[in-house]
Amino acid sequence: MRFSGLRVIKEALTGHRGWKPLWRNPEPKPEYDFIIVGGGGHGLATAYYLASTFGQARIAVLEKGWLGSGNIGRNTTIIRSNYLLPGNEPFYEFSMKLWEGLEQEFNFNAMVSQRGILNLCHSDGQRDAFRRRGNAMLLAGADAELLDQDGVRAMYPFLNFDNARFPIKGGLLQRRAGTARHDGVAWGYARGADLRGVDLIQNCEVTGFRIEGGAIRGVETTRGYIGAKKVGVAVAGSSGRVMQKAGMRLPIESHVLQAFVSEGLKPCIDGVITFGAGHFYVSQSDKGGLVFGGDIDGYNSYAQRGNLPVVEDVIEGGMALMPMIGRARLLRSWGGIMDMSMDGSPIIDATDVDGLYLNAGWCYGGFKATPASGYAFAHLLATGRPHDTATAFRLDRFRRGALIDEKGVGAQPNLH
Repeated sequence: MRFSGLRVIKEALTGHRGWKPLWRNPEPKPEYDFIIVGGGGHGLATAYYLASTFGQARIAVLEKGWLGSGNIGRNTTIIRSNYLLPGNEPFYEFSMKLWEGLEQEFNFNAMVSQRGILNLCHSDGQRDAFRRRGNAMLLAGADAELLDQDGVRAMYPFLNFDNARFPIKGGLLQRRAGTARHDGVAWGYARGADLRGVDLIQNCEVTGFRIEGGAIRGVETTRGYIGAKKVGVAVAGSSGRVMQKAGMRLPIESHVLQAFVSEGLKPCIDGVITFGAGHFYVSQSDKGGLVFGGDIDGYNSYAQRGNLPVVEDVIEGGMALMPMIGRARLLRSWGGIMDMSMDGSPIIDATDVDGLYLNAGWCYGGFKATPASGYAFAHLLATGRPHDTATAFRLDRFRRGALIDEKGVGAQPNLH
């Protein structure tokens, strides 16, 4: 079933009786050519591109809960490609280009809104750093504009420019960035994969890997053993626990990242704003709520909930940036489990086990990377070679000393 404006009108006139489920709910087969562990954004995107772009078949996605129950539905929905380092910038720009054609490709409304992102600067040194970042973006084919204080004031006159502890000096603007509906992204990829014959198997937790002679043979699950020629793991904050079942210890820590939504307000923020003197970022949803977040909670956890000190810290950042936010009531909050790598950059690579592949270490960058991550992981699974934009995301880079330290804080996952 394809979606269109005419289809919406037809269903509205006939009592909406023609809509069908977006995907099947099949029983697992005894064996597949490809098994993707993890039914979140990256896992679903991998299965979609394996089938649609690389022409593969006999694919299954195994999800321990329901599709989209992890970080894909627990984020602040920001998409952008304003990175600095050569290992990251081409990859995220590739993802940005995929975002721009995503809805037409899989025929589903993911509410991709290129409303722009503005990173504020508060000192001369920070302005110089943003100028360097903007030039790197332009060299990689992305878009970037450096605004002075008047340029920022013309966009957001309500910000605290002069009377704050950290006066706003300007900002780095990427107009092609924006937001997307996180649930819509998961549902669109799931529907697209299902239409191409992928089995999406929910409530099927992987409890172990069957490895013989140094090669993967299949996975043990709560619904029985399932054979596979190749297995790709994309389970975000659960990467350490899942890969431990294969006898591997990853250079990853799991931390909680909280996000917040205010009560519905009249439109006041038409883009995404980040505070340069603290970790605070905010946008406004189509329902009117302010969607914002900040730092990870800093301690290791597998819980999808956070603690009050970080709530206070995030709210303080919002108040410093735009004091008017103090009049809004906080409606709800949630937490996602971040797989924080040692350098703050991701891993897309084969493991030492033949036929077992890993997609992990996304830190704060997981949602915006969803299309490129799925495409690059599918490329790796189908061809055995890294995609051109993901050649730096090797698992052994920590041993080789080839870190991609975008933030420049060293091998401390809690600081990334």
